[in-house]
Amino acid sequence: MQLLVSPSSIEEARSSLSADIIDVKKPSEGSLGANFPWIIRGIKEIAGKKPVSAAIGGDNEYKPGTAALSAYGAAHAGADYIKVGLMFDGGDDRAREVIEAVTTAVKREFPEKYVVIAAYADFARMGTIPPFAISSLVADAGGADIAMIDTGIKDGKSLFEFMDKETLDQFTARNRELGLQTALAGSLKFEDLDALKRIDPPEIIGVRGGMVCGGDRSTAVRAELVEKAMMMLR
Repeated sequence: MQLLVSPSSIEEARSSLSADIIDVKKPSEGSLGANFPWIIRGIKEIAGKKPVSAAIGGDNEYKPGTAALSAYGAAHAGADYIKVGLMFDGGDDRAREVIEAVTTAVKREFPEKYVVIAAYADFARMGTIPPFAISSLVADAGGADIAMIDTGIKDGKSLFEFMDKETLDQFTARNRELGLQTALAGSLKFEDLDALKRIDPPEIIGVRGGMVCGGDRSTAVRAELVEKAMMMLR
């Protein structure tokens, strides 16, 4: 498993450099809030050869054009992984349109970059598309790479409060059958790492507040906690 840590600033990114992937987001704008393109560029410059991910917004309305343009901008700003959340209702047709729009926007010019599509473990309380609905949509999108589960409402409830190990095993196995990678996130804590290791292992786990900010996603990433997480995963 690779550890993805989500700093919100260049200063926080310096504390995240021991992680496998540095993920740029703006927590004040939602679970997958988009940061500024110059922050993505700046973090890419200090990351060196380490891959950088960028969220393009996960709390947006159903707007395929806006999502596609945001994805294109993040790719141009230097992100190696471009991540969008499906935080709207309306079923498979709407989700397919957004997934295909984002994938086309990135892959036409940057075929080497990764497109990450996220659904939410707490979909029932949010009224959004369930995670198990996205795997085949992502696989059919003409080049999307990673299906992800996150939590949408950041109230301290973790991924494991909505989905058990067996459910996450099934999600990961289904993605693997379809040739996709899996990413799991959602207020994960240090005590969740053993359970994550026992899952048919996802390729990426994403963390911020619950683990590397000391329990509060609005505070800064701490380098010693990133290093602790890396040691526990190895």
